[in-house]
Amino acid sequence: MREERTFCRICTAHCGLVVAIDDDGRPVAARGDRDDPHSLGYICSKGASAPQAHTHESRLLHPVKRMADGSFRPIPLDDALNEIAHRLSATVERHGPDALAAYRGTGGFFTTAGLGILQGFLDAFGSHKLYTTLTIDQSCKVVSAYRLGIWPAGLHSFATSDVAMMFGGNPFVSMAQFDARNPAKRMAQAKARGLKVIVIDPRHTETARHADIFLQPLPGHDAAIAAAMIRIILAEGLHDAPFCAENVTGLDALREAVAPFDAFSVAARAGISAEDLIAATRLFAGEGKRGTALSGTGIGMTRHSNLAQHLVDTLNILCGRFVRAGERIDNPGLVMNPGPKAAQVVNLPRPWETGPRSRIGDFGLIGGEMVTGTLADDILRPGDGQVRILFNHGGNPAAAVPDQRKMTEALKSLDLLVSIDPVMSETARLSHYVLPPKLQFERPDIPIYLFEAALFPQQYTRYSAAIAQPPAQAELCDEWRVFYELARRAGRPIDFMGSPLDMDAPPSEDDLIALTLRDAPVTLEELRRHPQGYFHSQETLADPADPATAGRFTLFPQDVAAEMAAMTADFSAEPDRRFPFLLSSRRSRHRMNSIGNTLPDLQRQFRRNHAYMNPDDLRALDLVSGDAVEIMSDHGSILLDAQADDTVRRGVVSVSHGFGGLPDDGGDWRDKGASPNLLISTDRDIQTINAMPRMTAIPVDIRRHVDTAPIPESC
Repeated sequence: MREERTFCRICTAHCGLVVAIDDDGRPVAARGDRDDPHSLGYICSKGASAPQAHTHESRLLHPVKRMADGSFRPIPLDDALNEIAHRLSATVERHGPDALAAYRGTGGFFTTAGLGILQGFLDAFGSHKLYTTLTIDQSCKVVSAYRLGIWPAGLHSFATSDVAMMFGGNPFVSMAQFDARNPAKRMAQAKARGLKVIVIDPRHTETARHADIFLQPLPGHDAAIAAAMIRIILAEGLHDAPFCAENVTGLDALREAVAPFDAFSVAARAGISAEDLIAATRLFAGEGKRGTALSGTGIGMTRHSNLAQHLVDTLNILCGRFVRAGERIDNPGLVMNPGPKAAQVVNLPRPWETGPRSRIGDFGLIGGEMVTGTLADDILRPGDGQVRILFNHGGNPAAAVPDQRKMTEALKSLDLLVSIDPVMSETARLSHYVLPPKLQFERPDIPIYLFEAALFPQQYTRYSAAIAQPPAQAELCDEWRVFYELARRAGRPIDFMGSPLDMDAPPSEDDLIALTLRDAPVTLEELRRHPQGYFHSQETLADPADPATAGRFTLFPQDVAAEMAAMTADFSAEPDRRFPFLLSSRRSRHRMNSIGNTLPDLQRQFRRNHAYMNPDDLRALDLVSGDAVEIMSDHGSILLDAQADDTVRRGVVSVSHGFGGLPDDGGDWRDKGASPNLLISTDRDIQTINAMPRMTAIPVDIRRHVDTAPIPESC
């Protein structure tokens, strides 16, 4: 038995771990590394259970192929790659490059080499059809940045803030935003230095327990609440007038647009105190001088998500919450986009208005990606460019993508579906080939580098070599190697992050990690000398603005005006009395989306999802905890057991995603739970730019379900 230091690759916190390795090279236990300067010894239940993913019986150890009768049989990896390459080449030759698409899920973001090569694989075949989970999560942030403009020097950091406001996010569970590296300890340190916290959420979350002011609205009212805050700030002169005069345009139009959203009418509609709304605004914009308004999936998944994010970002603009020239930038980027950053507005062309467009709804690219809200239709709708082959890299679209019944139908209809997946997930069960990869302790990696300036409070990265061996007799794939080998077999050269690869001499994973670091001020060799993480010590100060290139934040462009008008109409409309409750999304600390659904420790802690409701609502419906209920939207219905939860406000049912099996597969909701995606349509209530479906604040009705079978006990 030996112990090795590494870091966790389940979520973006990347906590330092000490992993026990047995004499056969298998990981058998993990604990938080108390000497790790990044995470300070923190470990969650997912990280503690990570070794089980390597050794549990649910793990696939050999590639499998689906047979004509629906069963799966092992197939040698080389044979599988040959067959896949043949079918891929023939389909692209017959139907064109747009018949090929790829979907990157959560797992695909946390393998350095696999993350960097997927775009090159699509490029090798001439396809632009990359879909990922990002466009069904918080793509509103991308939309807002391009519509408003960006400030390269960045927002005030959490470490230098005296106030922090969170809309619809729970960093203590999501491990993102604020300072999520050991969140309780970091929050305690921040509160000790005087930080004031404002949380706006339909549930009294783990993060809300630390709030100085907590607003608990009905879900879906974030845009109206932000509009009311803007109205108060402008009416009371709490904005940074000199900053706005120099750096914004459209302020008068915005002032007029928010006029209907007075604090008392918004508060009455949202079910909160107007006095608390006013106090929160004054604390953020008046008493607080440094600090930002942030948001999570509560905004990113709601009906008016693009507008809501725009207005939250506008709060920061009005109050001038940006690093100014000569001030320190805590994390200007290390692996991606290091270098000077100016304290000025930069207006960028909207990427969705040029370049490739979806044949479904005429949507453009968001962050270089197709919008996942159209993926099922892109597979199902006949015609030129119809997707016929899908590579699923580390994802589970059959469980994760809204409108689950349609998504499942689409996946079943594909000519070829290939999944890189360590278990027989819902999507793997629909695949023609499933290629199991090495898991996190069996491969080298660096932390996720996308959005690193937002994820990490400091310029930080680290390297971990492989510390464990794959199980004996297993035949596993390196994720990057799948795409490299398929391109090689098809006679097509492939790039890795823009660097051509030698198709006769395959690189090592360390070679690809070194390529990833090619623009960073640190080499792979240097990272190896810092086994608990590398913190770049050179201070970066914000550069002065360049008058020749400085732009202005565009507060009220035409499409935002149209969204504001639609939201204003909704604000005054009567709710649909057929659906008296609103279903709100909820993260589980025991899962990363659907990752972890097969692990025994996580199963014991949280076997399935539940319908969490306020105890008063349960009493009003003559229900008690454990009763089976049917939750019905205007699109579908699911069965769950009700659970009393006094952190949920009245009128709301709080449900976690990532659970449930395939529709109509004969599975029992009492064992696996149910998918809220069955309640969601992708044919309506989608955003105009990014096709983002409404995934929270879903109007539903709830009634008792008569079920004579016993419900298994579960945490």
